Amino acid sequence: MSEQHLPSIAPGDEQGPLITEAPTWFTRAIAVEPEVRSIEVEGTRVEYLRWGDVTRPGLLLVHGNGAHARWWSFIAPFLAREYCVAAINISGMGDSGWRETYSLEVFAEEQMAVCEDAGFFRHEEPPIIVGHSFGGFVTILTGALYGERLAGTVIVDSPVNPPERPGGPPTREFRHHRIYPTIDEAMVRFRLAPPQPSENKYIVDYIARHSLKQVSTPEGGGGWTWKFDPAIWQRFDIGNMSERLAATRCRIAIMRGEFSVLVPTEIGDYMFGLLGRTAPVIEIPQARHHVMLDQPLAFVSALRALLADWDHSRPVRRTDFPKGSPFEV
Repeated sequence: MSEQHLPSIAPGDEQGPLITEAPTWFTRAIAVEPEVRSIEVEGTRVEYLRWGDVTRPGLLLVHGNGAHARWWSFIAPFLAREYCVAAINISGMGDSGWRETYSLEVFAEEQMAVCEDAGFFRHEEPPIIVGHSFGGFVTILTGALYGERLAGTVIVDSPVNPPERPGGPPTREFRHHRIYPTIDEAMVRFRLAPPQPSENKYIVDYIARHSLKQVSTPEGGGGWTWKFDPAIWQRFDIGNMSERLAATRCRIAIMRGEFSVLVPTEIGDYMFGLLGRTAPVIEIPQARHHVMLDQPLAFVSALRALLADWDHSRPVRRTDFPKGSPFEV
């Protein structure tokens, strides 16, 4: 969530009729209220949500840029049938504290600290981390640094670009958030980034409402403003994501939206090659970049199927390639 301007959706991908009334599956899902927990990582409070039986294997869900843990509130209850599920608020976003400076390494440390506090490492089966968009970049680094402690990672529409298509965090001029008199006035200003239409207005409204906090104005009044720290991207280095993806030390899968402007087919193919052509690249039909907003139930079904397969199959290791193979590691 932020008001950055990135490429538009794929040609021919038209805005359909808006669905404003929440269906029963959605209202039932968000009615499953998670436990709210917090820990301190490198001097900053990190809040996370937890659903499900703590004796089950752990599954950590990680939101994208400027977002928050409630992006997963209508997804997590479906996954909590088989897992103990946690959703992190990365520092500087959601209801976690802000830092003086930020780094991908600290965000990766936060992921591992939440897994530890949630009890995931006490289970005989190591945890799995699912990261969307910017959260996928963090998860890629976590898989490279700490992969031997994980059962796997799932990277959801996070583009790892070839050298001829450079990417990285957004470059934007720092400015303080505007304070809006009412929450309704603030919600009208909510924008998805990259910009895209979303037919599921009931989901967008839910996410927008949880993206705001009530604050006091300098004049002594009150109002509403965005939760994320606008200074996150000052002097932020995302590093060489191609090297980090290739260095993954656990099982991994890639998910992408069919109409994603950030992870089109050719970027998915590039990532497939970096992983030695042994990791699945799963396309969610009729989804754009914000996969869980566009096709939430299809996303749940695909993720469940993937995780069920991982539970019953042996991973193909890149070390299984013949010596001298371009994919040998």
